[in-house]
Amino acid sequence: MSPPQPPTDLVLRRLSYSDLPQVIGIERRSFPTPWSLAMFVLELSKPSGICLAATQGGRVVGYLVCSRYDAVWHLMNICIDPDKRRHGIAAALLRRLLERIDDPNAQLTLEVRRSNEPAIALYERFGFRGAGLRRRYYQDNGEDALIMWRTPATLRDGSLEGVPDVQTA
Repeated sequence: MSPPQPPTDLVLRRLSYSDLPQVIGIERRSFPTPWSLAMFVLELSKPSGICLAATQGGRVVGYLVCSRYDAVWHLMNICIDPDKRRHGIAAALLRRLLERIDDPNAQLTLEVRRSNEPAIALYERFGFRGAGLRRRYYQDNGEDALIMWRTPATLRDGSLEGVPDVQTA
């Protein structure tokens, strides 16, 4: 089965402070322990990070926050509006992130709930591989987080073949 194609009217662009009211709404509908407004403001203020918004019809339907720490990129938060999931939006955001990083030797890491099989499968499509656990990482229920890494060693050919592209604003 091929991955879902993102909606044709999806636009990816830099996340801005003016997007935060919509982002907070999506965050609260999506997570038992959502990020605070202050956490988003802090990440947006970091000059070395990459923060992206996915919009449809001028409305934010998803976002991604990635911070850079020396030579490692940490995917801090990726979220799609619950009503818009399973339409290729998260894949489009990840593809754009990798295009923006534009370094075949880049190292990326993230944490994901062990129970979040759809997210794990998505990350694996992008070359991330499980590399350990953070025990009782999630405060709401004490669930472990799977630590995943994407490095040159985890990639077969480094390509994004089969991963859909969308327009940029």
